[in-house]
Amino acid sequence: MHSCLRYTLSGHVLIAPEDDPDMVVDALLNTEYAEEFCVALDFDPLFIARLMAAGFLVMSTKIPVGASEPAVPEPYFLLLPKLHRIRSVLFFPDLHIKKSIKPLLPRYELRVDTDFQGILERCVHIHGDDWLTLPLQERLTKIRTNTALPVRPVSFGVYRNGELKAGEFGVSAGRVYTSYSGYYDEDSAGTVQMILTAQYLQDRGFAFFDLGMPLDYKDTLGACTIEPRRFVRLFRAARGPIPALP
Repeated sequence: MHSCLRYTLSGHVLIAPEDDPDMVVDALLNTEYAEEFCVALDFDPLFIARLMAAGFLVMSTKIPVGASEPAVPEPYFLLLPKLHRIRSVLFFPDLHIKKSIKPLLPRYELRVDTDFQGILERCVHIHGDDWLTLPLQERLTKIRTNTALPVRPVSFGVYRNGELKAGEFGVSAGRVYTSYSGYYDEDSAGTVQMILTAQYLQDRGFAFFDLGMPLDYKDTLGACTIEPRRFVRLFRAARGPIPALP
């Protein structure tokens, strides 16, 4: 495994399958890398799973091909492994439920990993595929089918009267669940889904709920922001066998 960082012409770190993702993370922290994104060219599911198991939130992008590049007739895709400079994390004792939300919780049923593909497709329909490109969607599905990999993409949905009203998908790596994307189809359903998901994760022995990029609505639920060195320490301490889901 290589430990030296390689850079693209744009100044982004380039990660390859022969690299040790943990060593790359350590190097990024030690060099105080100014970017959040790295770049990778290989979409092999095992490689992506290893990146996720190191704490990267793996995104993707499509590079359009212009008319001046006839040798490359189709667009091509890049992986964008992201290590947030500030991470939003919910520690379960800090979960805050507003008084206005508490009466709504019994109205919904949380279903765990029963419609991963449907929730994934709904997220793409609502938010687009700028980062959740088709090749990445396909690899997420492949990773789910290989139980020997160190991570597992999973979904959470809340139902009212048997109808799906809000959902999200993410990745479990040991006792950490990282949220990737979510949506809601009626007011407050998204908040209910996050609360019920957090309670479920706590009951299953997860260490914390990784919410990725800080946003106000996450802070409202009790999430706090932590710097990357602390996140990596906590993440590595919680790696290991994935608790049974559901």
